[in-house]
Amino acid sequence: MTVLLTLASYETAARRTDQRRDIDDGLAFPLLGLFGETGSLLSEVKKKQRDPVAYLGYEDTVLEELGDVLWYLAAVTNRAHLTLADLAVNLDRDLECWQSTGDKDLTFTAIEASAQPVASEPSPEFETALLRLSAEVGLLMTDYNAGRLQQNRSALKGRLIAVLRALRTAGHEAGVPLSKAAQSNLEKINDRWPRTRQPPPLFDAGFPATEQLPRRLKIRIEEIEQDGKTAARLTRDGVLIGDPLTDNRAEDDDYRFHDVFHLSYAAHLGWSPTLRRLLKVKRKSDPVTDEVQDGARAVLIEEGIATWIFNHAQRLALFDGIETLDYGLLKSVRRFVSGYEAENCPLWLWEDAILNGYKVFREVRTHRGGTVTIDMDERKIWFDAP
Repeated sequence: MTVLLTLASYETAARRTDQRRDIDDGLAFPLLGLFGETGSLLSEVKKKQRDPVAYLGYEDTVLEELGDVLWYLAAVTNRAHLTLADLAVNLDRDLECWQSTGDKDLTFTAIEASAQPVASEPSPEFETALLRLSAEVGLLMTDYNAGRLQQNRSALKGRLIAVLRALRTAGHEAGVPLSKAAQSNLEKINDRWPRTRQPPPLFDAGFPATEQLPRRLKIRIEEIEQDGKTAARLTRDGVLIGDPLTDNRAEDDDYRFHDVFHLSYAAHLGWSPTLRRLLKVKRKSDPVTDEVQDGARAVLIEEGIATWIFNHAQRLALFDGIETLDYGLLKSVRRFVSGYEAENCPLWLWEDAILNGYKVFREVRTHRGGTVTIDMDERKIWFDAP
């Protein structure tokens, strides 16, 4: 039996990820987010209009953006000490018939049943509906900025109801009922900020021990001079691992130490085609896995991810002092690995792998070498100075 998603259960999950609430429980921040996400939704429509053939992924993006608008609306509502059900119960009521509170068991499906039918795809009226949504959000922002809502809960509630009603209409014209947008947003929340963090099983767990990445691995990194260039050399128990690496760049940026990132991917994700190649532990007992998951293309993808993130990190002091990564960056990384086993790793685990990898990278960079150890069972990586 299918369990319908209630507004209350969605709101509980959304409230758990309102990370700034402990610092600032005012309405200003989520209102800015609501305004921004509505603008992002309009931007996606503009892109589609500008280049309808070349712009792919439109439907998925609209679904995600509608969910993000709903999340910020839930955040504003919660900080105003209201509930989404308090708003939803009045969506189709006249002002004189308003109810003060909503049913905690009210479902998204129930509030859509009385509205206009859901289109099978974005309709020509979708643009009009979005303009109406942006107008309602604009009125909410204007009244709040003018101080007309802080002491007038009825006016605030009215503005929020109007936004939710416009959002429902926009969703229907886009072919996305609110129930679908809410469910998609919950999946995003659980992917990025789960209640419990349980990493998936290691990808090579069912393979022979000789084809598994070492569950505990200690690598020594040294900086050496080779052919008049500065290079990084990796050894394991005194045995050279791969070839010494230079920055391969006109100006030094210490990318020669980037194997730290592959070690971190292995430690946290259980994934590193590059490290498998270096350690000669490709999964040859399964020809398909050997060719696809451990093959040259997978290695190139991992190297591409490491380079792309590094270019981004250089603009952010190599993520020093940063505790969370931009969602767009993490989503782009997942697109990189689409079709490969690493796409099954949740975004929070990718974030751990990247941030902890850069923490160790900064240490190696400071000390010009050292020892990096990973424990794949514990999903950890750490550094010991030389």
